Amino acid sequence: MDRPEFAKGLTYADIGMYDSSMARAATTSDAFNAVAEPRRRDILSYLAVQERPVGDIVAALEMEQPSVSKHLRVLKEVGLVHVRREGRHMLYRTNAEAIRPLHEWTSTFERLWRHQLQRVKERAEEKMKKA
Repeated sequence: MDRPEFAKGLTYADIGMYDSSMARAATTSDAFNAVAEPRRRDILSYLAVQERPVGDIVAALEMEQPSVSKHLRVLKEVGLVHVRREGRHMLYRTNAEAIRPLHEWTSTFERLWRHQLQRVKERAEEKMKKA
């Protein structure tokens, strides 16, 4: 959610980080492809706190309503969000069970990062002792 002002509303494709000559899986093929888009991750993070209507998401994340709806549709198709109707409002919430595989996969790297940070800390402490 803390994105530089120039990057708000841009996707990786907009800023040239994707190689258009390479085939990409559809964003609706699985949860991993769906969360590859940073704005979808922003939406999931926002919905993690509580169930919310589209209007709240639009306002909080400063996105256009059609864009939010499109991203919610993708997240719903891969099962990362649930939706229910309350009167005229559609309320969205995260599906924690569907997010579990993402968490389990990233936790592998979390252990690696912790190990790397511990090594950096140990080296810094060694240098401080020598100084």
